[in-house]
Amino acid sequence: MIATERDPIAAIATAIGRGGIGVIRISGEGLAPFVRALCGQALVARHATLVRWCDAQGETIDQGIALWFAAPHSYTGEEVLELQGHGGPVVLARLLNRVLELGRTMAPGMRLAEPGEFTRRAFLNGQIDLAQAEAVADLIDASTEAAARAAMRSLQGRFSTQVLRLVDAVIELRALIEATIDFPEEDDVDVLAHWDAQGRLDAIRTQLTQLLEGARAGVRLRQGMTVVLVGAPNVGKSSLLNALVGRDLAIVSPLAGTTRDRIEQAVDLQGLALTLVDTAGLRESVDPIERIGMERTLEAVARADLVLELVESDGARDDAPDAPTHHVQELLARHLPPQVPVLRVRNKIDRDGLAPGCDEAARPGASAGEVRLSAQTLEGVALLLERLRVLSGLSAGEPEFIARERHLQALLGAQAHLLRADALARTHQPALELFAEELRLAQAPLASITGEFSADDLLGAIFGRFCIGK
Repeated sequence: MIATERDPIAAIATAIGRGGIGVIRISGEGLAPFVRALCGQALVARHATLVRWCDAQGETIDQGIALWFAAPHSYTGEEVLELQGHGGPVVLARLLNRVLELGRTMAPGMRLAEPGEFTRRAFLNGQIDLAQAEAVADLIDASTEAAARAAMRSLQGRFSTQVLRLVDAVIELRALIEATIDFPEEDDVDVLAHWDAQGRLDAIRTQLTQLLEGARAGVRLRQGMTVVLVGAPNVGKSSLLNALVGRDLAIVSPLAGTTRDRIEQAVDLQGLALTLVDTAGLRESVDPIERIGMERTLEAVARADLVLELVESDGARDDAPDAPTHHVQELLARHLPPQVPVLRVRNKIDRDGLAPGCDEAARPGASAGEVRLSAQTLEGVALLLERLRVLSGLSAGEPEFIARERHLQALLGAQAHLLRADALARTHQPALELFAEELRLAQAPLASITGEFSADDLLGAIFGRFCIGK
């Protein structure tokens, strides 16, 4: 039988493995007879009831708490039954098998839930919008406390409210212009001036710009940053990695070429999720193993969000300081994507008496400035952390909401159409039909954020990444 959105569904909702409590969730319509058969009694909505669950022969499988939620006052908007028993994988599997076995006769069509299907039904039944549904997964996957707080704010509707306010403003302006097109009163009236279209559009664009800034910070908070440490051998990349991680993760040695392969470590630095990548030193070499390590360094550079180019302070080097630096910069020029910023880190300041410091970008190109520090004494490391927060977009404080790349692209698409509408409004004789069309085209991607207009394949891609039972 083909699975449908109306089938009763069931799944274990707690994580795989042993635990004190395990939860099985069932959702569907017309489940009252099934509930009485499974629990041996009718349940009072939103009241915890101690029950025994038995197999077909009457032998007890487990004893625990049953919670009944009547539609539409449930997570999915359907009738929902939650069984809270002991968290052993064997007992949960036995209970789930009994649920499905009984469901075949008492709740026809009952099947295992697909990944994210409970949340998908909550969205389809109007319990939450699409941005809130995505926030459920983001809350579960949050790797920092800041990300968890932002995801909860999105789940509570903080992001959606701002998007819907923007959509309403676009709709209102569209309605005024399109009504004038359909029912013109006076040919000589300047319609855009009459409705203050330019002022309204300016306000919408300002609001969208602010929302974009928040979304960029929300995306960065959710995804974190991949920060790749590059430089000539022995400039202190591994020492800096260890200083940032807070433990001796990478081997540190005065011998050049100690690091032969990438070392990656995810860390939470004051609420900023970073993936730090220590790499092999870049230099001319005939050693085949070292050359493989340098090739992997350049591969890491190509997928970086930020590159830390480590150089030694002039007084800390025994050889000519410029030659290895120029070689590294030549390789970065060939392999670094143009949009990726490079922050120069001048290490080992403890050897030549330099004070720690942080300078804004002064070099051309993708330069993000320079930080002077000592990975050995930790002087200046706090300045580096603050600079990383600035480059991540999180320096102004914790983002108001979590966001995804999908949301960012939708906002950018709407911004492009509003820009075209603005250009039309500023012409001598604006074409009202084209102006209204650009507003319509701006409204569509905004509405897609909350799921007002969403293709089935988009929903499948979003909910397919959820865990089963959620």
